[in-house]
Amino acid sequence: MEKLSKTEVKREIEKFFKNIKNKNYKEVKKLKRLSMRHSIKLGKNRKLFCKKCYTPYKNPKVRIKKGIKSIECQNCGYVNRWKI
Repeated sequence: MEKLSKTEVKREIEKFFKNIKNKNYKEVKKLKRLSMRHSIKLGKNRKLFCKKCYTPYKNPKVRIKKGIKSIECQNCGYVNRWKI
């Protein structure tokens, strides 16, 4: 694989997250490692997939309580929590 510049990697990440619903966990894991290698933050895009199993959310259970948003993964059952 050829080396990519940081701007090329950013473009690739943006393109990837526009169509994340059709991706699988292996592709998400590969992209996350690529962003870590080039020190690029995923920002709000990291909330589009499960932190534990890397599967993109299709139809997750979402709960909001006391300023915390909880999303339960349909694949593994892990609950991701973020402050709002």
